[in-house]
Amino acid sequence: MKLVSVNVGLPREVIWKGRTVRTGIFKEPVSGRVMLRRLNLDGDRQADLTVHGGPDKAVYLYPVEHYEYWRGELPAMDLPFGMFGENFTTDGLWETGVSIGDRIRVGGAEIVATQPRLPCYKLGVKFQSDDMVKRFLESGRTGFFYGAVLREGEVGAGDSIEVTARDERQVPVPEITRLYITKRYNRADLETVRRATEVPALPESWRSYFRTRLENAQLRLS
Repeated sequence: MKLVSVNVGLPREVIWKGRTVRTGIFKEPVSGRVMLRRLNLDGDRQADLTVHGGPDKAVYLYPVEHYEYWRGELPAMDLPFGMFGENFTTDGLWETGVSIGDRIRVGGAEIVATQPRLPCYKLGVKFQSDDMVKRFLESGRTGFFYGAVLREGEVGAGDSIEVTARDERQVPVPEITRLYITKRYNRADLETVRRATEVPALPESWRSYFRTRLENAQLRLS
């Protein structure tokens, strides 16, 4: 597994449906080595820190393998690396191969998977398409996580990627996404949600959401 591209960008203002939107979703590949720090890669920032960025979402990864799918879906559009707002374009590591709490070494840094990406309307702004958020989510190709930085270090295209530790609860990132958007849980779902709430790396906002869902589902099934 390896790092194909490192992508960064600063917030900019764009026009969307007649109004000005400030967004940091525009990322471009950089050459050479870049320092990954606790909150950001050098040269990278987020526009709205209430929903983006922070220690639990310092870096976003997206598999290069998904680009082929999107080239088929969007044949008229140029899709350079960083197009989906990812910081790391990766090769050989898919959503299904990563669980919340897994630790991953990238170059000189180490990160831990904290949560999946739930796309917001700014993905539609980037693609100038109202339905892109829905298509992105329905495709299952949403990238395999946001990561918190355990060890700062330099990274660059061509660096190796290695899973250094697996969380024992083994709740894959796509399961977290599915359980977030599923309207009704069955009993098997309840067990998975319980395991997810026990993963230390899962942010408190997600833990609180799932605990509330658990309580409501248990009342319905009791």
